Amino acid sequence: MDRSLMKLGIAFFIGCFCPVAAAAHGETGVTSDQAMKMLEDGQARYQRGQLIHPHQDQAQRSLTVAKGQHPFVTVLSCADSRVPVETIFDQGIGDVFVVRVAGNVANTDEIGSIEYGVGHLGTPLVVVMGHSKCGAVTAVVTGAEVHGNIAALVANIIPASTAAKKAHPDLHGDELVAHAVRANVFQSIGDLLSHSGELKEMVSEGKVKVVGAVYDLESGKVEWLGAHPDQARLLTEEKNASPAHAAPEKTT
Repeated sequence: MDRSLMKLGIAFFIGCFCPVAAAAHGETGVTSDQAMKMLEDGQARYQRGQLIHPHQDQAQRSLTVAKGQHPFVTVLSCADSRVPVETIFDQGIGDVFVVRVAGNVANTDEIGSIEYGVGHLGTPLVVVMGHSKCGAVTAVVTGAEVHGNIAALVANIIPASTAAKKAHPDLHGDELVAHAVRANVFQSIGDLLSHSGELKEMVSEGKVKVVGAVYDLESGKVEWLGAHPDQARLLTEEKNASPAHAAPEKTT
């Protein structure tokens, strides 16, 4: 089947049977800079302990059922239970389209979900957010043995671990993990832009911004890392076939 027809059929199905999810690109009504400001303001409230818990009542639930969801940002974050994205940014129902997975990796499922967020829901901003003391990153950096499907999942983190070790050969333990966490954020952004022609096109046209961030578990502060340092190169490269990296070998 022609790809364009397949996409049209999927969009029609979602629009007909999942009205909460039906929203065309651009219907959020905010720019990427405005979306960033909304996140920064909510983050500041969270750090001050002055949460206002917006959009969490019956009126908001009814609105999103009747009018569909119109989130202003798509966030790829770790599945760690200590990283509640909506709370960290003091947002509510329908505000944030969140994709959570251990190690905030960007593989096929995550990339497809993010494409849905930007292409169908129309979010102008994508945030890839890692966090301090990430268990998935730590496992790769330390060569810990992992079981089942976890090995394939954390394989995407290997390039970030390798880059951190190369850039900081004298560091070990928590200090090295901290650098690997940052490198892994950019690794995920790189995987997104390398394996999603749709997202790459939107970023190139200025319709969407993709930025990195790291959340500190202790302080509750989000450090903004900005765009990928090699974004210009990534936007001009050909789309790669698969985002998966080689799985790590088990250690004994």
